[in-house]
This record gives sequence, structure tokens and C-alpha cells, in this order.
Amino acid sequence: MSEQPWTIERICETLGNPALAQRFLGQINRAPAHELLTVFARWERIAKDTLATARRGHGMAEAESHGEDPAADWNDATDRVLAEADRIRSRGAA
Repeated sequence: MSEQPWTIERICETLGNPALAQRFLGQINRAPAHELLTVFARWERIAKDTLATARRGHGMAEAESHGEDPAADWNDATDRVLAEADRIRSRGAA
């Protein structure tokens, strides 16, 4: 599917949600000519992100069905984020 060019129809299909597809169609149909490419590019990015997320989800489900931990290679950033928040609070920024 990634080999196919991005079209209005493909974006609508990839979004996978009729309400979201209607929102896209409404924006693309109301966009002035000089903004068409910008609107299209924004929604193309949304569609690509949606497709990538769905593929990751399918991969995780597949891993889990084989008894693997789908999140085994994830980096847990909790400690780093909490330390950064403490550092910022200590400076009185929060």
C-alpha cells in the first residue's frame, strides 16, 4: 500500500473513520486554490501516521499472540521526564 500515490480517495480510506474522512473532505473542498497543497499535505501526514500506528498495533498484536512482550524494546522515559520536571520546578518555572 505504501507504493501507491496519496490521493484524496486513499487518504479517506486510510483515515478509517467516516467522520474524520468527512472532515478532511470538507477542508479540502473549502480550501482556496493557494492552500490546497498545504491542506492536502497536512491530511496526508495524518493518514501516514494513522497507517503507521495501525501497522504497529498489528505488529504488537502479532507479537503478543506468539507469547512475546510487544513492549520489550520500548525505552521507559518516566524517570528522565520526572527528573526534568523536578529540575524545572526547583528553578521556580512551574
